[in-house]
Amino acid sequence: MTDARRELTRDDLTPLARAAVGRTRRLAGVSRLRGGTKKGVYRLAFDDDTTAVAYVWSPDEDYWSSGPVDDRDPFSHASGIDLFTASYDRLTAVGIRTPRLLFADRTHAHLPADAAVVEDIRGGSLEELLHRDPEAAAAPLRELSEALRTMHAHRAPRFGKVALVDNGGVPQGSSCEQVVRDRALSDLAEAAGREDRIAAVREALHDLLHTLAAAVGPRTHHTLIHGELGPDHVLVDANGHPALIDIEGLLYFDAEWEHVFLRQRFQEHYEALRVDGLDADRLRLYRLAMHLSLVAGPLRLLDVGDFPDPASMRGIAEHSLEQTLTLLRTAS
Repeated sequence: MTDARRELTRDDLTPLARAAVGRTRRLAGVSRLRGGTKKGVYRLAFDDDTTAVAYVWSPDEDYWSSGPVDDRDPFSHASGIDLFTASYDRLTAVGIRTPRLLFADRTHAHLPADAAVVEDIRGGSLEELLHRDPEAAAAPLRELSEALRTMHAHRAPRFGKVALVDNGGVPQGSSCEQVVRDRALSDLAEAAGREDRIAAVREALHDLLHTLAAAVGPRTHHTLIHGELGPDHVLVDANGHPALIDIEGLLYFDAEWEHVFLRQRFQEHYEALRVDGLDADRLRLYRLAMHLSLVAGPLRLLDVGDFPDPASMRGIAEHSLEQTLTLLRTAS
């Protein structure tokens, strides 16, 4: 982390912690948790051996932000306290477990940034449990499958970010598939500018995106999805129950978009999450679009130059590039 991305200290976070839990518990220690690229995530340790987690949304904590964001775009930069609280309220309303919100602050009175304090779920991620003990992970994986079914049964009259739609807003774009196609074309252009292997097949990928999008039939309903749900975005609580995190990107969209991402991230464990009735044409378009996004996005992030784990981003981009080329070959 560069000087411009200085980690917050106990002194920095003490006023926020005091506002969240009161003055009877003293903040004894602070540690920055790994993984966050859009917000700072800090474990707050108190003098009574309890803990909480602070989320901090500021430019110094966001490796992706590149300027103003239009939330009418379903795939615009998903970061910020307003997206977080709207997503928290929606998930809570439909009965989906996520770390309990203890305090939210937009005033900057306790920290010069928007911030929230939430329950600290200490059981680790589902990703870690799947690697360490797949047998023990079976129960939370089943619960996650049921949670997803509950979410996907919750419908809205239009697609878009939950914070937008739940407040009566209207998104950009005429349909989910049109938004995905246009975003994929933009990702294709960006990836081709950074990677010669994509540039060499840019025209063929352009044509394939249009062909796949043209095959998708109309749809009038939109379901609640997480949007980027990998096993690293699921915590397991002390009772073995899953809890969703990194929820700012929650949106009403096609369930196929969720399942393309689930299949990619859960790999051999995806069978526990698979459902019937998904649209094969949407899956084909969304799979290619997702891989193009996972080439363009990581390469863009690496261009910034100060991401703390560049090897992981290069690995994501390389894997998705190979998948993109495979999809192109099989479509020929």
